[in-house]
Amino acid sequence: MILFLVGHTLSVRRRIVTLTVLAAVLAITLFGVPLALAVAKFHESMSTHDLERAADNVALEVTGDLANGRIPELRPTPAGEEGEDRIRDIAIGVYSPTGRLIAGEGPPHADDFVRSARDTDRANGIAGDEVVLAEPVVSGASVVGVIRAAHPRSELDDMIRVTWLKMAGLGGIAIGASWLIGLRISARLARPLEDLAVTAERLGEGDFTVRARRTGVREIDQVAEALDVTSERIGETLERERTFSSDASHQLRTPLTGLRLQLEAALESPGSDPYATIRDGIASADRLERTIDDLLALAKQTRAPRSLLDLGKLFEEVRQTWHGLLAGRGRALRISGREALPARAADAAVRQVLAVLLDNAATHGTGTVTVLARDAGDALAIDVSDEGAIAGGSDPFVTREATEEREGNGIGLRLARSLAEAEGGRLRLTSPSPTTFTLLLPAERPAPREEGPGLAS
Repeated sequence: MILFLVGHTLSVRRRIVTLTVLAAVLAITLFGVPLALAVAKFHESMSTHDLERAADNVALEVTGDLANGRIPELRPTPAGEEGEDRIRDIAIGVYSPTGRLIAGEGPPHADDFVRSARDTDRANGIAGDEVVLAEPVVSGASVVGVIRAAHPRSELDDMIRVTWLKMAGLGGIAIGASWLIGLRISARLARPLEDLAVTAERLGEGDFTVRARRTGVREIDQVAEALDVTSERIGETLERERTFSSDASHQLRTPLTGLRLQLEAALESPGSDPYATIRDGIASADRLERTIDDLLALAKQTRAPRSLLDLGKLFEEVRQTWHGLLAGRGRALRISGREALPARAADAAVRQVLAVLLDNAATHGTGTVTVLARDAGDALAIDVSDEGAIAGGSDPFVTREATEEREGNGIGLRLARSLAEAEGGRLRLTSPSPTTFTLLLPAERPAPREEGPGLAS
């Protein structure tokens, strides 16, 4: 995921820059090509305009000479007089009505433009490597000559080329500016993705408290929110797994210890009936399997269906599990109150709560362990007590770190409290000395029996 985010960030940078530059190139192309053609047309038009001005000026000078049959003398153009003209190198030729060159520069005989100008107002175009314009010289109603003005075509091409180069330079500057803007935009948009990559890397290293920074970009913030939710869920899952491991090891120790004691007792009494030991071992294995099923259901956060609690069956299981274990330590187990007020709860949950309380009494308590079921108003109370005491001010439901002399009892009690609350009940320490824990479950009182009319007194 980290490599994907880093690679995606680099890809986003390249894509943004590429798209920005491509957009600039496309815009410049769409507007620049028609503009370049228009510029070429403009220069051609200005070239024709310059030739026309030059031809008009010469026509004004030579009209009188041509009308009187004299050969005109063309006055050289003084330097700087054509300062407004775009074309500098213009060749002027004066032709007679018969098409003969009589003054200036040009073909010795009239070309197509000169011949066409005698019959029309003006003729212009390209002839070889020249741009040509011809117009007639009129005196009264007669054509007394033709003026031919021309300049090299290369000069027009140079002007167009220079303008196109300037436009290309401006286009390159615009593309460069677009590239810089694309870099800035890509950095601004890619930075949140880089932050997400760092967050994902920390998450991969096991830091589930990390949270992604919000950027104000809706799509990126959605990814950040999803990453935060994932981090929180992974952290909760691992915490639940750690808790389950601790609870499972704590809860499985007791049935395993009972099974071991049964097997050790059988080894110490070789003359006893092995079948009884095997039956007891199978019963202990069944209780161990039931404990494992209960713990797996807790780990999956599933709850067994609630039904009327069978105290007789439940207390019999308690006696079978804990009598031998406590007797092996020289301690007694007393159970009473099997006919107490019924309650509706999951057998598995109550069984695990009592297992925790009895294990706590066997491990940390002293003397006789007593299990008493009694009515407590609208609740069924089950007291588990021993003859030990809890140091004043200490909270037995807080997890303590295990030491060589004493194992933390808060792990199991915390599990028991959560199971009791899940069943709508409560678990509390009612007496620190002698140590007494009380499990309260909502009682289910039987509905009052209705008396028929004939039975009323």
